[in-house]
Order: sequence, then structure tokens, then C-alpha cells
Amino acid sequence: MSDYNDNVDIVSSDSDFEIPINARQTIKKLWRSVGDQRGRLTAVLLSVFVYVLLSMISPMYSAYIVDRLWMDVKEAAEHGAIFRISLDACGRDILFLLLIYAVTAAFYTLQSFLMAGFAEKLNLRLRTEISEKLNKLPLSYFDRTKTGDILSRLINDLDKTSEVLQTGALKFFISIGLIAGSLVMMLRLSVALTIIFLIFMALALAATKFVSAKTLRFSKLRQQRVSEATAQVEEAYTGRVVIKAFNLEDNSYKNMSQAMDALADAHLKAEFFINAINPAIRLINRFGQVFIAVLAGNMLIEGRLSAGMFQAFLQYLNQASEPFTEAAYMINSIQAALASLERIYDMLEEEEISPEPASPSVINRAFGSVEFQNVRFGYTPDNILMRNVVFAVEPGQKVAIVGSTGAGKTTLINLLMRFYELNGGKILLDGIDIKTMTRSNLRDNLGMVLQDTWLFDGTVAENIAYGKPEASKEEIIAAAKAARADFFIRAMSNGYDTVLTNDSENISIGQRQLLTIARAFLRDPALIILDEATSSVDTRTEIEIGRAMKELMKNRTSFVIAHRLSTIIDADLILLMQNGNIIEQGTHKTLLKAKGAYADLYYSQFA
Repeated sequence: MSDYNDNVDIVSSDSDFEIPINARQTIKKLWRSVGDQRGRLTAVLLSVFVYVLLSMISPMYSAYIVDRLWMDVKEAAEHGAIFRISLDACGRDILFLLLIYAVTAAFYTLQSFLMAGFAEKLNLRLRTEISEKLNKLPLSYFDRTKTGDILSRLINDLDKTSEVLQTGALKFFISIGLIAGSLVMMLRLSVALTIIFLIFMALALAATKFVSAKTLRFSKLRQQRVSEATAQVEEAYTGRVVIKAFNLEDNSYKNMSQAMDALADAHLKAEFFINAINPAIRLINRFGQVFIAVLAGNMLIEGRLSAGMFQAFLQYLNQASEPFTEAAYMINSIQAALASLERIYDMLEEEEISPEPASPSVINRAFGSVEFQNVRFGYTPDNILMRNVVFAVEPGQKVAIVGSTGAGKTTLINLLMRFYELNGGKILLDGIDIKTMTRSNLRDNLGMVLQDTWLFDGTVAENIAYGKPEASKEEIIAAAKAARADFFIRAMSNGYDTVLTNDSENISIGQRQLLTIARAFLRDPALIILDEATSSVDTRTEIEIGRAMKELMKNRTSFVIAHRLSTIIDADLILLMQNGNIIEQGTHKTLLKAKGAYADLYYSQFA
């Protein structure tokens, strides 16, 4: 049968030559993941077994038919009769052979269908597990892991695994069966011809190993060049305004050309060994097949092989030779899939955030008192950033957190949001340890506006209502007015129904900031956190937002991270941070009177 051979292509990619660190452990984990699909996998293996068995039977049965037909033709010629095929004269045998071919094709289709479903269901399960896992991972994981690496596991690794399971693994099972079965049948027909076949296959495998080593080398080089070219493209795109402003288009083009030339050279070498050498390897097989065919033909002439056995041996020869040639590439492909699965399981086994309390404390609407009691924290246990941080905030107070870049201002807020767990001490909200609350209940009482705006593809109204999807149009408009965003929203083409796309480049950075502030106002939290929320707006807009905030922050506790000290003079409590710790705290007036670090920082801004 040629179903297998006709559909086999040597396809290789840069990542097809990765090797898993611990393949055995990965296979064990995969076996656990497919627990609910083991029946389907068993059906695939049974289907492969039947397919291979029928593939072994059909050449021998065709040999019987050919020999019988040859004998009937000779007998008819000897008696001067006309040879005819009827149901009694080989007709039933031919129909039965056609039935074998049809059933073989049916089992090939069945196993392909079952394997495709198996692979896609496994893919869906792993995607679901990763999605759930991402919500359970601490921020520290995202701090140390590149975004591209996470996306690569979600997209490339899962797609590669699915593709290999659908095609590569199935072909591997079939190949093993066809090689083993064909060799057994070939040995039964002729030991000498089989040994000659194995010699040529050994030469082909040696050539394949040589090519694989070269392909691995140049594929890795190509992958490196792809990364360099991609970095150049990203750099040129994100910095296009600066490049034009400094008239460096030619320099950018030169760097891009060099990267592309290097990529083209690496690609040419990799593609040569992937595509141009494969015909040479197959040529070795063809020489072997021709040589064996000549010897078998001589045996046929000498009467040591019948005509039927001759064509049967050639069928087995064809069924065994292609899988031998493809074996190295299939193994590479499966190894790459196992390497991808290994990375996926590594991610799924990452340490999760601490579990929620069994009987959590609940605060439906916080009054807003916050207290840090001897808080101790470090991103790693051996590198403590905060030591004995202590301060208290009364409901409705405005707290300003100031300090140089990297002083720990945002870290302090992240601890209040419980994005990180403490190494010591407590944080109390209305007198309740936030560790005894669920994270969702805690964050329901908090609203946050970050320095880096984040808007998604959707309408302006949808972006404002992100934290409160059930909000009415009137509530959305009221929040926008409070954030001083209504005036520019109404000036847009479709007002609140304007769709923001392509990183919201159709509105300014300051307008994006206003929308995120409106989003926080709409949620109406008990506590508001503003992390440099006005850093991207002009002075006039900043004043208007300040007025709106002052009104909206009434009866709410607010934490404001600011670099411009002029914006937090009215704060009820100012925390000056340095190297992760609070070195001064008090009101603006008391801190100026103290003539310490805050006073120096304040007067340096108004020198």
C-alpha cells in the first residue's frame, strides 16, 4: 500500500531539533494528562495494528493472485483457449484483495481522525490548564519571565505538540509497524535480498545522521538570525518617530539590510541541508532498490522466485524503505514536541500564589483604615527590600508616597493589593489582616490607576466600564465627566462608541490616562490608588483632574504615588521612601520643619 508513502514529506523547522532534558518524566506527565483519552489512544493503536497487519497481508495475497493468474494464463495458452477472469477464475480473489485495500484505507482514515481528535482535545486541555495557571501564578513569576516566553509556550509549543501528535506520532507508530512487519515478510521471501536491503538502509541512515547534525547547526544559526532580524524590525517600528526626527533612516535601513542579509545566508544554508540533501539520501535508497530488483529479477528467471513473490518482495521493500529514511526526522520531530511539552509542564508546575483562607474574613465595603505593622518584604528571601515598615492611615485620608526611582513606592502599593506575599509583619484593612481575606474581596475594595495605561480593543465606553461591565451609559458618562474625559470623548468620531484599536494610537497618551482614571472612578472603590496617574497629562488637565479627584476622594482613602511634590502638598500623610524603607513620614508642613530628606527633595524641585 502507498497510503503512507504518498503522504510522507520531510518537513523540518528550526525547532525540530530540540531535545528534552528528561523525556521519560515528560512522557509520564503526558500519560497523566491523557487520562480521559486513553480509550481513544488505545483505539488508535489497535487501528494502527490492523492497518499494518492488512498492509502485510495484501502483498502476499496479491502474490498468490499473480501466481494463480500466471498459471491460468499458461494453461490457457497451452490448450489454445482464451483466458478469461470470472468469479470462479480469480474474480473472487481479486475482489477480496480490493476489499483488503478498501479496509486498509478505512483504518488509515479512522486512525488519522482519532489521532486528530486526541491531539486537539489534549491541546484544549493544556490551554485550559495554562489559562487557569496564569491566574494562580504570583507576580514574581511574571517579573522573572519574559512575555515572549510565556506567549511562546501558549502558542508555539502547544501548536507544535498538537501538530506532531496528529501527524508525526501517528506516522512514527505506522513506521515502526511497517518496518518490523515488512522485514519479517522479506526474510521469509529471501534472506539474502533482505540483508542487501539492510546494508543500503544503513548507508541511508548514516547519511541522514550526517545531514541532521548539519541541519541542527544551521537551523540554530538561522533561529538566531531570525531573532536578530525581528529585534531590528521591532526597534525600527517602535522608534520610527525618533529615527525620522534625527534623520537616521539610512542608518536604520543599513542595519536592517545587514540583519536580513545574515538571515538570508543562514536560511540558504539551512534550507540546502533540509531540502537539497534529502533527494541524495533517497537516491541511495533508489540505488538499493534497483540493485535488489535486478537480483530479484535474476532469481525470478532462475525460478528461485515466482512472479507473485517477486512483486510482493518489491512491495515490502517499498513499505520498509521510506519509513527507514524518515525515521531520524520523525524522532527529531517527536523530540521537539517533547521539549515543548517539557516547557509547558515546567510552567504548569510553577509555584502558585498561597491558597485562599478556608474561612475568609469578608469586608463588603471598607471604611478605609489601613495599617502596616512591622512589614518585612523581599522579592527573594535572601534579598530583603523592606524592613520594619510601619504607618497607619485613617479612613478618608490622602496618603502620598514619594521618593526617587526604585525607592519601593510601587512595591508598597503592590503589597497592599496583595500582589506579593509578606516575609513578615501584617497589613490591616479596617483592622482585619488582609491575609485572612480572599484576594478578590480585598481588590473589590480597591481601585487602581497605573502610570502605564492599558486599554483593549473595544469602544471607549467598554474600556471605561472594564471594572464594572454592568454599568449603565449614564454611569459611564458620569465617570468620564468626573475624570475630565467627557469633553474629548464627545469630540471623537463616534463619541463613546468610538473603537480603540492598534494600541489606542488614535488618542493621545494623556487621553488614555484620563480613560483609565474614569475606569477607576466608575468602579467607586473604598480606596483609590494612583500610581503617577497624572504623569502624562498637561498642567491644565492635571489641575482639572486634581479638582475632580479632590471631590471624588472625599470619604475615601487614597494612596498617591507622585514625583511632582507640588501635587501632594495637601496630603494628610506623606511617606518618603528610600531603598524600600520609609525614612520620613508626616504632613508637608511638619516634614519641611524637620529640614530632613523631604525638605531637601522639595526645595530641589523649586530651586
